[in-house]
Amino acid sequence: MRSLILIAIAGAAAQLVDGGIGMGFGVTSTTILLLAGLGPATASAVVHTSELGTTLVSGISHWRFGNVHWPTVLKLGVPGGLSAFIGATVLSNLSLEAAAPVTSAILVVLGINLVWRFSRPRISTSQETRQHSTPFLAGLGVVGGFVDASGGGGWGPISTSTLMAVGREQPRRIVGTVNTAEFLVTFGATAGFIVGLWEEIVANAAAVVALLIGGMITAPIAAWLISRINPTLLGGFVGTAIVTLNIPKALGRALAHQQILLLQVAALVLGVALTVWANQRRAQSAQSSEGDAASQQRGGSRVVETTEPTGREGSEAGSSSESEEERVGVE
Repeated sequence: MRSLILIAIAGAAAQLVDGGIGMGFGVTSTTILLLAGLGPATASAVVHTSELGTTLVSGISHWRFGNVHWPTVLKLGVPGGLSAFIGATVLSNLSLEAAAPVTSAILVVLGINLVWRFSRPRISTSQETRQHSTPFLAGLGVVGGFVDASGGGGWGPISTSTLMAVGREQPRRIVGTVNTAEFLVTFGATAGFIVGLWEEIVANAAAVVALLIGGMITAPIAAWLISRINPTLLGGFVGTAIVTLNIPKALGRALAHQQILLLQVAALVLGVALTVWANQRRAQSAQSSEGDAASQQRGGSRVVETTEPTGREGSEAGSSSESEEERVGVE
């Protein structure tokens, strides 16, 4: 019973992170289940089965808060779901541990690019409105769906980080769209696991329910939170999380455990510091721009007041002029 409560708490925390920054549920939940003694394929099957509920609630919540672009959901999620079905079927019979370092290394590079992108001390003056092409979204969905199903997680890091790196939409819209498309990916992965690991899923049904309940509780909270987070902070924190979570798999075979831990701490501290610094710089620049605009408006008002007398002063000036003319006429 205690283990199920801990799994439920882990599911709640994982969904809060996943719904807020677009990644983390699969990686966090799978790690906990592996520590509990489940095999890689069984852990991934349990996580994806529970995600049928959490991703549904998360998608509805993001939609209600205006964070979803539906054409992108379909172009990204349908190919991702088909690819996830294939990935789940493969994982049921084959281990892809050799591919994990390569995938994590790519994610680390994408995460570094995100931190750099959002830490630049400048204010964006325009938002690109051109939509992503269908082949691009389909290819991204295929890669993300296969990695997510075969590795127990990865849909958010691959899809969210790539779309944010391209930078054609607000971060909150990217996260909401990716989380909504994840339902289709989860459906495909679960169907594949049902074909290959039905008995294992039934045997671990209690863990599925625990993850499901925990994740569904916090999904609406995460969707509400993301609609109120500063885009600069959100983008920087997403990049920092991607780098920190993928360092162990990317460099685990080359470095000792303590060295990996030090790198994770350094990446976390540096990423957070750069993001906060950039947010402060942009806020100061925005305030400075508003102050300059207000000063120009006040300056223009003073010119009008000094060059165009109005009201009582204008009437008095007119009366004085008329009196002077009358005196001249009398003389």
